[in-house]
Amino acid sequence: MERVFNFSAGPSMLPLEVLEQAQKEFVCYGSSGMSVMEMSHRSKVFEDILEKAQADLRDLMHIPDNYKILFLQGGGSTQFAMIPLNLMNKNNKADYVVTGQWAKKAAEEAARYGKVNIVDSSADTTFDRIPELDESKFDKHADYFYITLNNTIYGTRWTKLPNVGDVPLVGDMSSSILSEEIDITKFGLLFAGAQKNLGPAGVTVVIIREDLLGNAMDFTPTMLKYDIHAKNNSLYNTPPTYGIYFMGRVFEWVKAQGGVAALQKRNEEKAALLYDFLDSSALFRGTVQKKDRSLMNVPFVLPTEELNAKFIKEAGEKGFVNLKGHRTVGGMRASIYNAMPKEGVEALVAFMKQFEAENK
Repeated sequence: MERVFNFSAGPSMLPLEVLEQAQKEFVCYGSSGMSVMEMSHRSKVFEDILEKAQADLRDLMHIPDNYKILFLQGGGSTQFAMIPLNLMNKNNKADYVVTGQWAKKAAEEAARYGKVNIVDSSADTTFDRIPELDESKFDKHADYFYITLNNTIYGTRWTKLPNVGDVPLVGDMSSSILSEEIDITKFGLLFAGAQKNLGPAGVTVVIIREDLLGNAMDFTPTMLKYDIHAKNNSLYNTPPTYGIYFMGRVFEWVKAQGGVAALQKRNEEKAALLYDFLDSSALFRGTVQKKDRSLMNVPFVLPTEELNAKFIKEAGEKGFVNLKGHRTVGGMRASIYNAMPKEGVEALVAFMKQFEAENK
């Protein structure tokens, strides 16, 4: 069976080269005589896999030595609780900017443990933009300031970070990690679920500055304490071993592509292909304000629900799958993560032009 162009928002398309390499190594990894799936997380072979994955990510993102890299379970949604449990520990309050569904859920979860100050929100325009922030609304005594760097559902991204002073900046980078260069030193903590740009679902990467460790609230469960995982090098309990192995292979693939800067250039070119067509189209329309457009997730709509449904159906028949938009936006969404080749976007745009010509 031929592979399709998978525009899913996550779990998403993975690099074909990595899938093929994992296929070759699936039954027997190296000279270990077993699959990574069968391997003890305490074995020297797996510890080497883990250490290399950490080292490669540190290299790719230019992560300084005073940051710990953790490979955890529970997805981004568990981070919504772990962050306040571990960081909302001095003044028991935090600033949040609500730019989409995931930021909203994170703020609601944090409100269970302390006071949440919603600095701003773009909910009134269905999250079609990153709001212009009024710094006078920032709480200088907040324990941290939380943003979602790329909004998977609504297709927006932060192009300029807020100036939060000495307050630790916390970022959800689940749908944009390794897609563009970022200065990690601007953050106290960054996290990302693996299932968009890093590998299969099951691993969550947390990058945390060391001075933020060790101050969890008294009632925090042991498994939700960052310092426990940091002290045990992500091996406090059995981690998602195969997911970590696969993610490590993706890190190697990113390096082989020329690193994050090279992928950013490629991602900008892919996104421009799609946005340029949307801007010139008489039928299709993008839903995001131009200044805040995501490089990873591109939502767009047609004039009627009937046309939206027709497009999605015909696209699927042509091998362009998982294009249906989130129910809160409607229409379509093309997720063009690192693994999506430029040829996939070119083919999609060609089909969209054909569809427009046939449905004017």
